[in-house]
Amino acid sequence: MTRFLLEVQMDAWDSANTEQELGRILRYWGGNLKYYQLVPGDEAEITDSEYKPVGRWRIVAETDGQ
Repeated sequence: MTRFLLEVQMDAWDSANTEQELGRILRYWGGNLKYYQLVPGDEAEITDSEYKPVGRWRIVAETDGQ
C-alpha cells in the first residue's frame, strides 16, 4: 500500500486564520504535485503564507502484513 501523508501544525496560526491558511496550503500543493513523481520517498516541507514551516507531505510505502 502506498500513502500520501500531509501533516500541518494547525496551532501555528490564530483561529481566525486557520481556514485561510489551510485552504492556501491545499490549493498550492494540489497544483504543485504535478512536479513530483509521487513515489515512496518523495516529500516536501509545507510553509504558511509567511513562509514559516508548518508541516510536511510525503509518500510512504507500507506493508499490510500479508
